[in-house]
Amino acid sequence: MELAYYSDYAVRLVNSEEPDRGKESLTSVEAVRDLFGANQSAGRRATDADVTRFRAVRARLRAVFEAADTGDETLAVDLLNSLLLEFPVSPQISGHDFRDDDGRPLWHMHLADHPSNVTAGYAAIAAMGLAFHLTEYGVDRLGLCEAAPCRNAYLDTSTNRSRRYCSDRCATRANVAAYRARKRLEADRSDKTGRAADSAQRSTANGVR
Repeated sequence: MELAYYSDYAVRLVNSEEPDRGKESLTSVEAVRDLFGANQSAGRRATDADVTRFRAVRARLRAVFEAADTGDETLAVDLLNSLLLEFPVSPQISGHDFRDDDGRPLWHMHLADHPSNVTAGYAAIAAMGLAFHLTEYGVDRLGLCEAAPCRNAYLDTSTNRSRRYCSDRCATRANVAAYRARKRLEADRSDKTGRAADSAQRSTANGVR
């Protein structure tokens, strides 16, 4: 498994809350387990205590994205480094579930689960994945959706660093809103121009009299 894959762990956790919309989905053990995606075995040890612990880690990961989004890359790196120090990973070479045409293992790097608790394991994987993404692509590839009030986190993998929204849905909504705003502005300008023309005509007519 590619180490960069683990950066999705960070995005999933951060986006389990939408502060500007007042939405919170991390409310149960089941919600914690769902964050692990296909790696369900790792989430089976989750308990009620992990809900609170996951929320604390989420706030720290969101702070990394917020720092990156404002262009403060030093702060983003410092915040991420603090997570890496607190939640160290155990990299291992693995070949499970992947075989070549001859049936031999396809060796790859794998981040082993942290032994202490589910939160520590998830945090270690998420922080390391995000660190690989940051060092590979740059701090400016970590962003927060510009489609208010979304502000979901995303990882920009576009070739020209042009991503601004977390999803096609948000991009469409933002484009529609911008189009409508332009139309309102054009209508206002047209209305003002029309009123100015009417005023000029009345002034001319009064002058003729």
